[in-house]
Amino acid sequence: MKTVLLLVTLGGLLVLSLVGGLFVWWGMGGVDISLHGMIALTLGCLLSLLLGGGLMFLVFYSSRKGHDDEHHRGPEI
Repeated sequence: MKTVLLLVTLGGLLVLSLVGGLFVWWGMGGVDISLHGMIALTLGCLLSLLLGGGLMFLVFYSSRKGHDDEHHRGPEI
């Protein structure tokens, strides 16, 4: 039940952010972006998401394998 509630909440936030982004985009009026600009914008967004996801994967991987614990231990007395 918690998982379903979490997914519904995250989906709702995604929809709200997309609708808000569209209203801002349409509200800018006379701003035109060429095809190359749209491609650059899309690739920049996708690569940023992939980089963030990859870094989060490395954080969780390092935490689960115990690599963080080795460096946080102080000298044993």
